[in-house]
Amino acid sequence: MSALKIKKGSSKHSAYNLRPNFSDVQETHTIAVLVENEPGVLARVIGLFSGRGYNIDSLTVAEVDHEGHLSRITIVTTGTPQVIEQIKAQLGRIVPVHEVHDLTVEGKSVERELALFKVNGTGDKRVEALRLADIFRANVVDSTLESFVFQLTGTPDKIDAFADLMRPLGLIEVARTGVAALARGI
Repeated sequence: MSALKIKKGSSKHSAYNLRPNFSDVQETHTIAVLVENEPGVLARVIGLFSGRGYNIDSLTVAEVDHEGHLSRITIVTTGTPQVIEQIKAQLGRIVPVHEVHDLTVEGKSVERELALFKVNGTGDKRVEALRLADIFRANVVDSTLESFVFQLTGTPDKIDAFADLMRPLGLIEVARTGVAALARGI
């Protein structure tokens, strides 16, 4: 506080806006990157994140155009709006990158993830696991006398909810593919 007991930047009469314009709100964004399908490209993209201390929540990569030698990298990351803008700008500067799309900002998108769940259980727990799998539309892809492997496709929130319900019933192991996303419409 100053001698006039006015907090810095809070006076209506100040000629200068002394408040920082930076937001500290963390946002989750899904970013789609179209890149050349060549050795080392994924390492360069990931190096951008690790070198600056940014976290990747989900990462999927697959070739989408065999003749054009293009792959699509879908990254889900969390950061302030300034950090997200910095990530997109730096991704666009990497040489083998053709396009960078922030699906979160550009409009509605469809996001899906595939997960496999191994659940151990007998008796009532086994019946309850099958009942919950039916509610979530999970498919049984493997079954033994003591366990199941369920396959579930859906949003990351749906997969998290299914995992939370399976934990007390004997969830042993989970394998997730990561988010695949496309913008809706044309």
